[in-house]
Amino acid sequence: MISGPQMRAARALLGVDQKRLAALAGVSLPTIQRMEASDGIVRGTVDTLTKVVEALNSAGVDLLAEGARSEGGGRGVRLREASELNRQE
Repeated sequence: MISGPQMRAARALLGVDQKRLAALAGVSLPTIQRMEASDGIVRGTVDTLTKVVEALNSAGVDLLAEGARSEGGGRGVRLREASELNRQE
């Protein structure tokens, strides 16, 4: 599973725009836009979700599930549960 904010963060780490991610994943630009607009877990067909996740993985992004540990090297971003910013909204 991947969330909209997680997709946006992964794309930002790679320094690519939505159009480039769509091309890397072999999906349409509106599909990427719809997926990233989601506040929670992205919904879509298994095939489409798999393509996007595999494209991000191939480009060097490790997507971490809730509670997962990262054993790999490199830089990354992880959002902690209930950040102060999220509580203010």
